[in-house]
Amino acid sequence: MRLLPLLLPLLLALAARAEEPPLAIGGMGSFHVGGREAQVSGRPAREVVLVPGARPVRIDPNGTYRVEGMYAQYHHPIRRQGQVPLLLWHGGGMTGVVWETTPDGREGWQHYFLRRGWSVYVSDAVERGRAGWAMSPEIFAGEPIFLTMADPWDRFRIGPGPGSFRARAANAGSQFPTEAYDRLMAQMVPRWTTTDAAQLAAYVALLEQVGPSVVLAHAQGGLFAMRAAQIRPALVRALVLIEPSGFGESTPAALAALRGLPILAVYGDFIEQDPRWTAIRQRGTEFFALAQNAGAGVEVLDLPAESIRGNGHLMMMERNNREIAARVQGWLAERGLWAE
Repeated sequence: MRLLPLLLPLLLALAARAEEPPLAIGGMGSFHVGGREAQVSGRPAREVVLVPGARPVRIDPNGTYRVEGMYAQYHHPIRRQGQVPLLLWHGGGMTGVVWETTPDGREGWQHYFLRRGWSVYVSDAVERGRAGWAMSPEIFAGEPIFLTMADPWDRFRIGPGPGSFRARAANAGSQFPTEAYDRLMAQMVPRWTTTDAAQLAAYVALLEQVGPSVVLAHAQGGLFAMRAAQIRPALVRALVLIEPSGFGESTPAALAALRGLPILAVYGDFIEQDPRWTAIRQRGTEFFALAQNAGAGVEVLDLPAESIRGNGHLMMMERNNREIAARVQGWLAERGLWAE
């Protein structure tokens, strides 16, 4: 009987997984896409010891580099039920890991949608993760931004605002697995504020390689998803935007490119307590109204209004992530993008 409290979480996890469709993978792989050649000159050569005890090696940093490509990993199910591939695009300061295993060890949305017959592509954008870096400031202009331990806790609505991390105070009813917060921070990466054009170009190249797709994007990824849809509308069958922090172009021609495009915007809880998030959502409301007037099919899923409470900005990682994914899955099925 003493073992029961220790085994209970494992038994519950196994029971939950038993309710899921089988994970039947028919193919998998990865590739890099996009990018350009860049020249560096005028830098001094230097000698570097690459391995302790080895002779110094002369490194000349001047020359031609391949930069600004992005990384993509794909999994194809044996039985494809998604009518097109599903591309998962991460937010700022993060990588495609956000869609994989959650910080507390549960399956993420990559698994959820793959189990339901979608071909799933998880990417690391330019400058992030396996996409690699380039010289800064010679190629990536400016300096990267790094996040402190307190930043996501305070800013992503895990806690009730500035200073809450110090006491590890979470919002009442928060769905984030706070016991795994340190694991979340281990996956954070630096980001630049000067690489938006390079990131957008690489995302467009990804769409051109994969073909018509549904794009499911988080935060900063929503900016690139909407603008990619405006640039190559024939390659985007639907957009699912998880609390987008940036939006598309609002010129008449750019808005016209969204005509007929289904768009689902998903928002979590605790937004009204944070002026920054209130402003972000208001900008989204204004842009989506323009898109709707231009002929896009915009719907907003307000989780608290649907009695789904406790979700912050990282809802794909939170304890009820499957419940939210199910809402997205149902929306996509209703639009004929998934078949039994």
